[in-house]
Amino acid sequence: METALPYKADVQRKLFIKKDLMELGHWIDTLSNVNEELGYLKLIEKQLLKNNSSEANLQGLRRKNTLLMGMLCKYEQELNTEHEYGKSEYNLIRAKEHEKKRDVHSAFIQEFNQIKKGIYDKLVKYPFE
Repeated sequence: METALPYKADVQRKLFIKKDLMELGHWIDTLSNVNEELGYLKLIEKQLLKNNSSEANLQGLRRKNTLLMGMLCKYEQELNTEHEYGKSEYNLIRAKEHEKKRDVHSAFIQEFNQIKKGIYDKLVKYPFE
């Protein structure tokens, strides 16, 4: 049987969830920007560099971006529901779950930056006439 949390614990729980939602909003905005940038990088790759392996890497990264965006949107719904209707305490388990999602997001951004750097390196070496 689930009991109601004391007022102070409930306020703290809502504050922590709100903090997580704000950070999550930032992650989602970042992934939207990455998706737009991937479109431009794909055009650069297709029109200038014409490297099929890089184009495949960009396509794979776009798929990962879409999957990650879906996972984060689902997580956002869960957090909103928990913020509004939840009664369970914000504990270490919940904090670690949020940290795991942060790590997945950070790893994706690092992978994106490596691929972007590779394309920029190719552009620097591109023979302009």
